Amino acid sequence: MTERESVPKLCQVVLDCTDARALAEFYRSLLGLVYRPGDEPPEAGRPDERGRDWLVLRTPDGTPQIAFQQVDQLPAASWPEGPVPQQLHLDLTVASVEELRVQHDRVLRLGGQLLRDRIDDPEEPLRVYADPAGHPFCVFVG
Repeated sequence: MTERESVPKLCQVVLDCTDARALAEFYRSLLGLVYRPGDEPPEAGRPDERGRDWLVLRTPDGTPQIAFQQVDQLPAASWPEGPVPQQLHLDLTVASVEELRVQHDRVLRLGGQLLRDRIDDPEEPLRVYADPAGHPFCVFVG
């Protein structure tokens, strides 16, 4: 028996954004995630030092999922039309077309924007959205 080669483990996906707190709140609400201890929003009236730099969201059991890195400028992806490619997107799955419809309303209510609607695709019903910072993501029946 040969020894297995050591490989790195994926820790989290990091999204650049011009408002780390706002984008973290979007994904926290959409995906039911929680902040890493210390990254929670400050009390009302207090400065948001962490929200101006780097924030991490985890699953409720503590597994890192998504981090948000503050940048000064970020060109919005113009995919699928236009010169700025998406470069990276998140794939989210739901169990049924009915759940896809339910999540559609949530995404829009939270500030997402519909980019492409293929809910009637018999092989892979899906909808493509942009988050509030312009990053594309898909929700499909998986």
